[in-house]
Amino acid sequence: MRRYSAVLFRDPDTGQHTVTVPALPGCYTMGATVEEALANAQDAIRLYLEDVKASGEPLPAEESPPQVVTVEV
Repeated sequence: MRRYSAVLFRDPDTGQHTVTVPALPGCYTMGATVEEALANAQDAIRLYLEDVKASGEPLPAEESPPQVVTVEV
């Protein structure tokens, strides 16, 4: 079983929750609730990895979890 960090944020305009997976470029999804967004993320990660495997490329590994910080400007 592989583990990947996911970044979850809520769009204040639409109320949708978006999930991105930094270790898998272009892997992102959305959901109406946090639970739905995370379930969709599991599916998106599985599909992403299946596609990588089918292309013969090595499966990406997350070297270290991303750090999330707040920057004031």
